Amino acid sequence: MKIVFMGTPDFSVPTLKALTKAEYEILGVVTQPDKPYGRGKKVKYSPVKLYAMEQGLQVYQPKKVREQAFIDNLKKLNPDIIVVIAFGQILPEAILQLPKYGCINVHASLLPKYRGAAPIQWSIINGETHTGITTMHMDKGLDTGDMILKDKVMITEQETAGLLHDKLSKVGADLLIKTLKTIEEGTAPREKQQDEAATYAPMLDKHMGNIDWNMKARSIEQLIRGLNPWPSAFTYWHKKMIKIWKAEVIKDFNIMGNPGEVVEIIKNKGPIVQCGENRLLITELQLQGKKRITADAFLRGHSIALGELFTSF
Repeated sequence: MKIVFMGTPDFSVPTLKALTKAEYEILGVVTQPDKPYGRGKKVKYSPVKLYAMEQGLQVYQPKKVREQAFIDNLKKLNPDIIVVIAFGQILPEAILQLPKYGCINVHASLLPKYRGAAPIQWSIINGETHTGITTMHMDKGLDTGDMILKDKVMITEQETAGLLHDKLSKVGADLLIKTLKTIEEGTAPREKQQDEAATYAPMLDKHMGNIDWNMKARSIEQLIRGLNPWPSAFTYWHKKMIKIWKAEVIKDFNIMGNPGEVVEIIKNKGPIVQCGENRLLITELQLQGKKRITADAFLRGHSIALGELFTSF
């Protein structure tokens, strides 16, 4: 089977690796254009491009995949199938209809739940107990195509978006290989999605990490894990931003203070903050301009008094 692969971030790399190890004929790798990065504006290659170059694969980086010149290039390659995983551009119908077996997407959720750009993060933020990978036939909608195979993954109580990302990227690679085999054998299932059961996982932005201490402690803790490592959850203390990396829910429905108020400090652990419901023990944080450290280490260098407030600005 002749394959064109489309992907960009770290999440896509294990799937591309699996394709090369399975010895499929990879006609080309399509990834997003290089971008300037950092203060020096040095050009940064995508993780997919770096791996493709290591393997000696032909790399294509169209600014827009709907450009006719790029579509003409794809026609010349004449792939049997196009594999897409976290590519970053919407494919036009001219590409979707081009390969013999169509375009197959590897999506990081159990569709139809969490269609969209950030399914991993939102599954944690919303307190899901499990998620997974779905392979599907792509159509012109956003993650609306007919499903092929699924693999379910449990979400642990300590799972961050970063940890779940790495876990799902490996699951996605394995499931894609299984999917291709069923397509080759002519046994691939084709299940329509129930649109009425669909949910959406929109793109993340930095502002959504600003903690509202009126929320339940459990919801805040899920937000912290769901936004770890990016864009991260944060609060303000003495007008300085503090990123909160780890926290534990303290279940006690007795209200001890106002939301955001430090109501207790546990030696060798950290401060306890009142929330709209229950309280939160902060165990790992990062003061603006400083390194990420345990809350215990932070308290040895900074004095947080009972009654002080963490705020949203």
